[in-house]
Amino acid sequence: MRKPLLLICLLLLTAAFTASAQKENSVMINQLVIIANNPGPVISKDIYGHFSEHLGRCIYGGFWVGPDSKIPNTYGIRNDVLFALREMKIPNLRWPGGCFADTYHWKDGIGPKEKRASIVNTHWGGVTEDNSFGTHEFMKLTELLGCDAYINGNVGSGTVREMAEWVEYLTSDSDSPMTRLRKENGKEQPWKVKYFAIGNENWGCGGNMTDEYYASVMRQFSTYLNNYGENRLYRVACGPSDFNVAWTETLMKDPATRARFQGLSVHYYSITNNWANKGSATDYDETQWFQTLRANLQMEQVINGHSAIMDRYDPLKTKGLVVDEWGNWFNVEPGTNPGFLYQQNTMRDAVSAAIQLNIFNRHADRVKMANLAQTINVLQSVILTQDDKIVLTPTYHVFRMFNVHQEARLLNTDLRCEDYVNGDRKISAISASASIDKDGKVHVSLANLNPDKSITLTCPVIGETYKKVTGEVLTSDAMNSMNTFEKPETVTPASFNGFSYKDGVLTVNMPSKSVVVIELAK
Repeated sequence: MRKPLLLICLLLLTAAFTASAQKENSVMINQLVIIANNPGPVISKDIYGHFSEHLGRCIYGGFWVGPDSKIPNTYGIRNDVLFALREMKIPNLRWPGGCFADTYHWKDGIGPKEKRASIVNTHWGGVTEDNSFGTHEFMKLTELLGCDAYINGNVGSGTVREMAEWVEYLTSDSDSPMTRLRKENGKEQPWKVKYFAIGNENWGCGGNMTDEYYASVMRQFSTYLNNYGENRLYRVACGPSDFNVAWTETLMKDPATRARFQGLSVHYYSITNNWANKGSATDYDETQWFQTLRANLQMEQVINGHSAIMDRYDPLKTKGLVVDEWGNWFNVEPGTNPGFLYQQNTMRDAVSAAIQLNIFNRHADRVKMANLAQTINVLQSVILTQDDKIVLTPTYHVFRMFNVHQEARLLNTDLRCEDYVNGDRKISAISASASIDKDGKVHVSLANLNPDKSITLTCPVIGETYKKVTGEVLTSDAMNSMNTFEKPETVTPASFNGFSYKDGVLTVNMPSKSVVVIELAK
């Protein structure tokens, strides 16, 4: 007990000193206390996951161009996309939806391409798809990326048998009709599938179900999602949207129900106006910047609310909260198909991503996976494509900078900082989290939410000392700076030296509207 008591005393002394200095000087001292020698839970790499739906140009023209395309590809998958996502260290990829998942019948997407049935994408643009990208293509994509597959099953319009046979087709090596069918289609050995979702948004596009009805349906479907061989499914039950804690209560309160899943999903999009007019992704003023960041910070309340319910019935935290759809949602770019949800990506999105990822890190004890919506050409994407061109968005660069937290252990921190004020509203001006990796390196990820003011942050690092400190920064001249096909490197990370480290105290001079990652090594 002596080490925890000592740490508590150090925190109390630091807080008392800070409060005394603030009272004496009437000036806010921005301070992040970092406890480096008492690490907490592991930050799952899967918090940094992504989402690929049959929506707009995410799959077709984004990931998939086909093997006969003039665009360099591997088995029909764009090489430039593969390289970029591997550099980002993508840990998992969710597919085929989204709302599309509950209209998708997987057998339409296997076998010879010329014999595959077409489908009308009724949710997104009403376009006809030829199913040239199906199960084999998706699993090849995850193999090439070196990431885990997160497959979303069809509960809304599918059957128990259909979903059960999909799992068998994917993962079984027994002598069965599904195994033989897979082998006939060219895959001798079964795949490893880690994550499998039992429906998507079944309170809405996935069937407009009540929570009680879905709980019964989920129990039925889950019963037949078998583990074959050494493959072990992490079953994700459809959870609520936003602040609907009643849905979470229903899924968690009955032991027989919660025994049927390992993870519970939640969806939260940062929308500031309304669904009819969500504002422009690129043409905005500071008030709209502020409103978006404020909406991002509400993710903390979303997680706290659902975690409180889960803690009541699962105090040992055996069930994971899976935020498998999140991100900024704005109006589509002018002149594009409204059903394709194509939007540009600016410095505002970069700061937003940093806020959300820091929140997920800080809730590593309960949040076990998250998936940004979506990977390519849709909503807050990390990649944009146009014919043979590719753009890495500001959001991409934040994910690449933050991948140092993957599988590291969360460090306890205490942040006291000034407010960022806009009109009669205010939010914290700084977002932060910290972790320590297996090599003993500490990484501190920071975001300055104020677009007009640089901030100096003092970080006492308690428990350890370090000899080498390096940094990286992402910022821009304007708050709506973006990367375009004509100018793809307007917003890119740079080496950062706006810090000092002396006597165990790290001092960081954060530029306005910036994301900073600092590494401390022994």
